[in-house]
Amino acid sequence: MGYINKEVERIKEVYEKRKHLPSEVYSFFNISHLFIVQRREFELIKILKKHNFIKLSDKKILDVGCGSGGLLREFIKYGAKPENLFGIDLLPDRIEMAKALSPNIEFRCGDASKLPFEDETFDIVMQFTVFTSILDKNMKKEIAKEMLRVLKPDGIIIWYDYWIKKPTNPDVRGIRKKEIKELFSNCKFDFNKITLAPPIIRLIAPYSYLLCYLLEKLKLFNTHYLVVIKKL
Repeated sequence: MGYINKEVERIKEVYEKRKHLPSEVYSFFNISHLFIVQRREFELIKILKKHNFIKLSDKKILDVGCGSGGLLREFIKYGAKPENLFGIDLLPDRIEMAKALSPNIEFRCGDASKLPFEDETFDIVMQFTVFTSILDKNMKKEIAKEMLRVLKPDGIIIWYDYWIKKPTNPDVRGIRKKEIKELFSNCKFDFNKITLAPPIIRLIAPYSYLLCYLLEKLKLFNTHYLVVIKKL
């Protein structure tokens, strides 16, 4: 599967370049980023409740493309047990940071097209803005197949990623409903269009959280899908 190895190397190079982005872009002290995170968290908790995933203490959860583990740490707030949380990421430095911050969570460095877990292990499998960084269609298919393989029959996949095109950034590609449904065939979907376009948030949030909130509720300028995917 040489094509996957090539794509893995390409992704690593892209993320190496991203290290030079200003750190304040993703700082919680940046009011625009804070708005995005808070609104996404609200919508995430809402769909967990909608799909009866309120009691998380006995749920095994996997984050594909976990970075430094921030999303998994959020789930501890929601009631998940650290020993039931698992993360995998391509980048060794991110995994090292994740382990240092959360030694009670199991983090592994690896390629998500070959997940190192048994079939039907997890109640929840998540991916947050991972697939848009993958340009190779075959690799996307392999990762989707692996996510379904390790998911329990009554479990859920939580997908959060953007659907718009970014012509100024050739290293990413938005993913629309049709492609999501093709990647996870023979599944059922609960699509939610969330997250006001970040350029709009950056323009307005420093002056009015309320206006950002109202624009996001319209959904006309929202750029991401938050999707719950279930096996049929």
